Amino acid sequence: MKQSQVSHQFEVPLSTPLFRGQKHLRIALVGMPNSGKSTLFKAVSATSIQTGELTGTRNTYAECSVQIGLDEAQLVSLPSIQSLHNLPHDDRVTLQYLLWGDQSPLISKHEESSPPAPFAPPDVIIQVVDATALERQLELTIELSQIGKPMVLALNMMDEARKKGIHINSRTLSERLGIPVVPTVALMGHGISALFSAAANAVREGEYPHPHPPSDHIVNAIKPLKKALHDPELQKAFCVPYSFLLMQVAAKDSYFIDELKQHFPQRLPGLLELRTEAEQMLPRPLEEELHADRHHHVASMIEAVSRLGPSQENRNWRYWLDELFLHPQWGLLGSLSVFALVLFVVFEGSVYLDSITAAKLIDWISAWQPETTSGVVGRAIADGLIGLVGIVIPYMIPLVLLLVWLEDAGIMQRIAFVLDRGFHKIGLHGGVALPFLLGLGCNVPAISSAAAVSSGRDRIVASLLITFVPCSARSAIILAIGGKYLGGIGVFFVFLLTIIVIAVLGQLLSRRYPETGPGQVLEIPHYTMPNISSLIQKTWMRTSDILTIVTPLLVGGSIVLALLSHVGADDFINTLFTPVTNWWLGLPVVLGVPILFGVLRKELSLLMIYQALGSFEISTLMDWIQIMTFLIFLTFYVPCISTFAVMLKTLGRKDAFFSVALSIGVALIVSGVIRFLLEGIRWIYI
Repeated sequence: MKQSQVSHQFEVPLSTPLFRGQKHLRIALVGMPNSGKSTLFKAVSATSIQTGELTGTRNTYAECSVQIGLDEAQLVSLPSIQSLHNLPHDDRVTLQYLLWGDQSPLISKHEESSPPAPFAPPDVIIQVVDATALERQLELTIELSQIGKPMVLALNMMDEARKKGIHINSRTLSERLGIPVVPTVALMGHGISALFSAAANAVREGEYPHPHPPSDHIVNAIKPLKKALHDPELQKAFCVPYSFLLMQVAAKDSYFIDELKQHFPQRLPGLLELRTEAEQMLPRPLEEELHADRHHHVASMIEAVSRLGPSQENRNWRYWLDELFLHPQWGLLGSLSVFALVLFVVFEGSVYLDSITAAKLIDWISAWQPETTSGVVGRAIADGLIGLVGIVIPYMIPLVLLLVWLEDAGIMQRIAFVLDRGFHKIGLHGGVALPFLLGLGCNVPAISSAAAVSSGRDRIVASLLITFVPCSARSAIILAIGGKYLGGIGVFFVFLLTIIVIAVLGQLLSRRYPETGPGQVLEIPHYTMPNISSLIQKTWMRTSDILTIVTPLLVGGSIVLALLSHVGADDFINTLFTPVTNWWLGLPVVLGVPILFGVLRKELSLLMIYQALGSFEISTLMDWIQIMTFLIFLTFYVPCISTFAVMLKTLGRKDAFFSVALSIGVALIVSGVIRFLLEGIRWIYI
């Protein structure tokens, strides 16, 4: 069926039933050692992972929630396993979970230990295999297909296989196995979205693996044993598929033989005798014959689905871009290159646009110095509208346009994948990486963008943290004052401090909002050249709503502050701010007004500092510690009224006001602590 989306411009297919809430999926991730299972789990895991030990073992599992489109799932990464036959105790518990989960079968009622894991058995199994070493791993696939659950094969490390000249036809392999086979490169995010979608669809469609019976000569030999085991009482006791029970008994699996001895002592001798008779009909012991038959079956399958050929096929520009953006080592360099592009747009393109738009309007209107109340209000309205122009034209539109281009081109998703683990350390997903970069230009479109790419807790935490990213206006103040009076080391310290504060706040906010969002199955789309009309449409959709919220607050705030100045409230404001400016920060009292007007637009603080001090050489009136303290305070202080307006729209009143309180608190604490530390250092050395 099809479901109309909110935009009511597009229709997308909606698969039903949906796996959500109490009806969520449970996915087991299994694989042999070094298959890439842990890498795949980390690529989609949530910011908070639950770990534990399977009952009675030291083998650990990891569990987290994962969002698969509209479906929700619990993903369990199990310890590595190499076979399902004659397993040592620790590995056998992994098999017991796959079979029964926390639902103990009748045969285990006599055991005192708890179920292997405290959660239900999986609805679907994803087996991760190393595409460069298929033979042994596909034998495990055949064994897993007998336990009667939907299954998907992740054909991992396909890039390494191609480097070795191994080319695998995944479609043919899927037909041979009777399960979906999805080529993946977990380390670079390729195929992960398709893999988990295939897992959800396998359960939704009720698709089970094709049976893989042994060769005819083995089937004929074990036919009497098969007939004897075809018993409802045995089926009820073991609660496993009949074919799996047959293979375990035929392989003389120690656990299943022991359980038969415990619960069906009168039948076991007869079953063992039938097994011995079958073995006498075969050239080798039955267990060896079964293993050799699986090995031959897999070898024939690999011969049919793979070939050796030239290595490194398709080394086109897409390959090299992926090496830049998704490579485990070089991926960070690719992200930094985009970071550099954003900085260029901000400090070259946006600054230039600002100089030919808002800056010219400011120069043009600066000659208007009204003295009447109506004139002051008119000038305030003009200032507010010019401030809006100064946000929208130089920063909002170019940066949002850049973000949309990066999304449509397929680059943003790659950056999000590479940075995902780093952002996990502050309780977020990599999907918010680009909004953070946009914050270097303007926090307004950055918060709007974060709201578009995240939801719930992630949206709140990301928006709160973005307000501490130094936008172009704050960066301009840091560079203008810090660069002149503190030098490069001082400027570097201020920017480094912002990174530290954001990281620490991320940890603290994760405790305030402890409920973690699910892991994200990030899709790595093909590279495309974005369509111009689509770029314009999406940019408008992301900016149009902001204007309706920002405009009235920006103009209204401008009027209020202008009227305060008009009625001579400057001294009152400075006196009101004295506990902050003078007592706590050690700054001149006259800086209260620049601090207050900074909430309208940060550049005003820079201009009003000179006006308040009556000099463009502030070093004659403030020492280096005061300058550093003031810069740090302005860096973390409320960004501007426009940012608050967007917070109201995206987060609501409660979190928007919390954001204001948080920024004021952080600004006071950090700048005050730095001031006293620097004064202490100066006192020690002087």
